Amino acid sequence: MTDTRSHPNLAVDQQVALRTAATRLAAEFDGSYGAETVERFLHASYEQFATLGSVPHFLPLLAERFARQRLRALARVEGHHRDGRPVVLFLCTHNAGRSQMALGFFARLAGDAAVAWSGGSEPSTEVNPAAVAAMAERGIDIADEFPKPWTDEVVRAADVVVTMGCGDACPVFPGTRYENWELDDPAGLDLAGVRPVRDEIERRVRRLLDQLGVPATRL
Repeated sequence: MTDTRSHPNLAVDQQVALRTAATRLAAEFDGSYGAETVERFLHASYEQFATLGSVPHFLPLLAERFARQRLRALARVEGHHRDGRPVVLFLCTHNAGRSQMALGFFARLAGDAAVAWSGGSEPSTEVNPAAVAAMAERGIDIADEFPKPWTDEVVRAADVVVTMGCGDACPVFPGTRYENWELDDPAGLDLAGVRPVRDEIERRVRRLLDQLGVPATRL
């Protein structure tokens, strides 16, 4: 299973959690990817979150969730999984405010009719609490989301990449549709300051869904 020798200080419970995660992911992607590939993605995801300084207790869970997203993206890129649903990727600098709110609106409004992911060029250690509170006012819970980096396979799997303030750091792949949304950065703003940003994001997400031919559900 996942090689814990490169993490000599890993607690026993984390080693067990990583092995359990690897087993779950291997079963989920059986037929598409072997255990070695699954473990490589899980190991790399763990390293990324450890580097970001995430809370150690949550590292195995974050690594599993991110590895699952990356493997699903890779499966789309390599043609192992194509269900016809459009895929949208929301990118900002810290993946803590704008892109998380956009993801929250898109996931709720699109339901199962489309897929959305988010990422950042310089991920923060937590989602902006004011953004979480602002979205809660609209009945959308993003408290369990987590800042994460973008990866090549996730960008390549997207039909539309929406960038928000990451500038030249945002990846560009030929053949992918890009949109740049000029939005105020909610970092450092209080709840009242975040609300206008939230509302503008909702308007743009609804417009994007309309362009994609995805009917928006009622909030």
